[in-house]
Amino acid sequence: MIGWLVVVALALLAAVLVVGGIWAFQTAHRLDRLHVRYDLSWQALDGILARRAVVARAVATDAYGNTAAGRRLAALADAAERAPRSAREAAENELSTALAAVDPLSLPVALVAELADAQARVLLGRRFHNDAVRDTLALRERPLVRWLHLGGTASMPTYFEIVESGAQRAAGQRVHQRTSARIVLLDELGHVLLFCGSDPASASAPRWWFTVGGAVEPGESLAEAAVRELAEETGLRVSAADLVGPVWKREAVFDFNGSVIFSEEIFFVYRTQRFEPSTAGFTALETRTIHGHRWCDEQTIAELADRGETVYPLQLGELLAEANALVAPGSSGSTRELQSIR
Repeated sequence: MIGWLVVVALALLAAVLVVGGIWAFQTAHRLDRLHVRYDLSWQALDGILARRAVVARAVATDAYGNTAAGRRLAALADAAERAPRSAREAAENELSTALAAVDPLSLPVALVAELADAQARVLLGRRFHNDAVRDTLALRERPLVRWLHLGGTASMPTYFEIVESGAQRAAGQRVHQRTSARIVLLDELGHVLLFCGSDPASASAPRWWFTVGGAVEPGESLAEAAVRELAEETGLRVSAADLVGPVWKREAVFDFNGSVIFSEEIFFVYRTQRFEPSTAGFTALETRTIHGHRWCDEQTIAELADRGETVYPLQLGELLAEANALVAPGSSGSTRELQSIR
């Protein structure tokens, strides 16, 4: 009897060791992937900060010229770029403060847009980096993980904190923030409806292609804004409840009609039978801005890009199959997690 008890105990011990070994291996592998994500997020943020330094030097020249203020701003950009990791936060915060003091009226619109874009990318990059830090630390700080040294010799991740409000102040009065509801409108063949537009403030502005949609008005939900814009821009009237989404989110900075727009774009998906859009609901600005439309598949989108005609969102071609899958029968696209896209 005792012998059997010993055998059972040894078997249980072996099972525990096997299960514990599998858990330790899987946890160590997950930690490795989290550290890779952390390293990549820092590399991306470092590159974004370097780009902001380049823009800051251009701002120094345009806003101040060869003056003490211009040389100081350029020096702060150089210092932020060269600072070691331990001093990078302080250096970047100094640069943010200096950029916030720049009068945007002293800059050309294109440079204001470039600065606003650089600042917005810094904020996004910092948040992605800190998300990676948070997830890695959450696992590494578990007692069993620490006791078993599953993190190996990798150093502990560190957050990167810089002032966020400087991005909005630096862009100044000529930057307008808005939230837009957009629809990836698909036909029965899986093609998406795109409008061709240009900046009405510039006769020589390049043309680009974009999805149906526009700014959310006060008191509207995202879905309500999406169906209103769909009716105004195409004549197609649908129920907000029939939209799939929101599924994608995109942040963009661009100059348009003499202003710089910082836009948060939220995308829905809807499928319909192909039809000829009506322009009867166009505003005066849309009439001047929109020059035509086209139903496009992935190949057509690639051809437009090859001709130098930008399609927004930039990932639309590669995401078109996903959009079609989201509106396929039986899809649970309406409950999926919001995905950030370019």
